[in-house]
Amino acid sequence: MRIATWNINSVTARLPKLLEWLESAKPDVVCLQELKCATDAFPYEEVRALGYETEAHGTGRWNGVAILSRVGLDDVLRGLPNQPGYLADGAMLPEQEPRAIAATCGPVRVWSVYVPNGREVDHPHYRYKLDWLETLRQDVAADAAGTRPFAVLGDYNVAPTDEDVFDVAAFEGLTHVTGPERQALADLRGAGLADVVPRPLKYDRPYTYWDYRQLAFPKNRGMRIDLVYGNAAFAAAVSDAYVDREARKGKGTSDHAPVVVDLAL
Repeated sequence: MRIATWNINSVTARLPKLLEWLESAKPDVVCLQELKCATDAFPYEEVRALGYETEAHGTGRWNGVAILSRVGLDDVLRGLPNQPGYLADGAMLPEQEPRAIAATCGPVRVWSVYVPNGREVDHPHYRYKLDWLETLRQDVAADAAGTRPFAVLGDYNVAPTDEDVFDVAAFEGLTHVTGPERQALADLRGAGLADVVPRPLKYDRPYTYWDYRQLAFPKNRGMRIDLVYGNAAFAAAVSDAYVDREARKGKGTSDHAPVVVDLAL
């Protein structure tokens, strides 16, 4: 069984790339993030033509998540059960952003998550990010401790260690590498999840994100922020995991590459 996660950075803009990749990589399940489209605007028919059912959760803004499956798509849950809202500047009420969706796909239960960016350390969005990660830990704890293969895949917007960024000094004082963010990931792992670290297809570090600016991709100035956290049953079944760096090449691509995990189930 092949499961992948990919921050697609607009499923509408990247649809040709997505369809091409689905045909070549042939994943059984795909977790997508940053759809940038409303739920009813997802290109369901195009991916159905390749054999995939889809459940999406989006508002048409910069968030949005989805799960594509050709091995079943059951017990769908949109949003974390106890998900915190974000009170944007000038807003009267907190907004429940579409950042999480879960489904059972054959023998595996998965969450596709798009963790808040955090923006700046002194910004309210940073506190929201930490609260969101703590809620994620609480809401997946039961599945993490279970015997069914289970994983939380997606764009976590946190590099777990200094080795997961091209130059930690370049991120001094910035989000994605701070102690509280990394502690939140450690707490999540403490709920019974292991970091399934993929192998790189090139170079020595499995980065998953490269900025569009300053030739970051050809210079390999990247970060590993797209993660696969699986419970013991999931981790024990992993036969291979890799970053499909080829999908990041060329024009019109996402600034993230897919992470692909093969399971012996």
